[in-house]
Amino acid sequence: MSIRIGNAPCSWGVEFPNDPRNPSWQLVLKDCAAAGYKGIELGPVGFMPEDPAVLGEALAEHDLELIGGVVFRAYHDPAQWEDVLDGTHRTCKALVAHGAKHLVLIDSISERRAPTAGRAAEAEQMDKAEWTAFRDRLAESARIGTEEYGLTVGIHAHAAGFMDFEPELERLLNEVDEKILKICFDTGHHSYAGFDPVAFMKRYMDRISYMHFKDIDPKVKAEVIANRTGFYDACGQGIFCNLGDGDVDFPAVRQLLLDSGFEGWCTVEQDCDPLLDPDPVGDAKVNREYLESIGFT
Repeated sequence: MSIRIGNAPCSWGVEFPNDPRNPSWQLVLKDCAAAGYKGIELGPVGFMPEDPAVLGEALAEHDLELIGGVVFRAYHDPAQWEDVLDGTHRTCKALVAHGAKHLVLIDSISERRAPTAGRAAEAEQMDKAEWTAFRDRLAESARIGTEEYGLTVGIHAHAAGFMDFEPELERLLNEVDEKILKICFDTGHHSYAGFDPVAFMKRYMDRISYMHFKDIDPKVKAEVIANRTGFYDACGQGIFCNLGDGDVDFPAVRQLLLDSGFEGWCTVEQDCDPLLDPDPVGDAKVNREYLESIGFT
């Protein structure tokens, strides 16, 4: 298998399954196929049908393959552990039902971290006991996905959560067995956090199992860092831009993937704020065309 390019419901503004602003799951599948993609992520579990027959028929209708799914829940909050487990098992079951391989773990946005997104020096840190429990919850989701469901599990650093900045990601990688936990590497979130995505990839390419392609507007990033703007306001100012319009060096990313023999899916995530009146289909087409222009097929 060569490198294949997919997309995800977050490119249509879908972050939570029951958000009234969400488009229908049927429209997301239709639009994704119309934009020229052959694969799509599950989105937050509960957005797409959990009946395998219903979703399977719709995926086949649009000639789409299910790539993977994300558990985007509050790993940082011990009181939310049952909710995290619910998301883990339901997402795993959905992926297995459709032959998808990638389970992605993301610590969701924290009120303690959102104000300092992109500013590692100012961000609140967990103490040793809180970190250990946080790490163990992530490791347990990884173990469940790997050992109980046979999936490949990747940790995904995400702005405004407690798994955001490069030192936190490296600490987790050092403390959790790579047999159960790989990396889902998001180029845009790594840039937003203030680190070099290409440099990180060079060091950890052998542990990266899955890629999220996202770009960051350097002008907006500079302004929100200088103004100490929080995560939500930064999103509202358009920090996530179309691929190729930001500061991520995608030709270098592509070369690293090729040099390492990476095979499988890379998923475009054009995170969009519904309040900005986005054009999800147009963006999806532009992003696919950009990737094709630099050699992705």
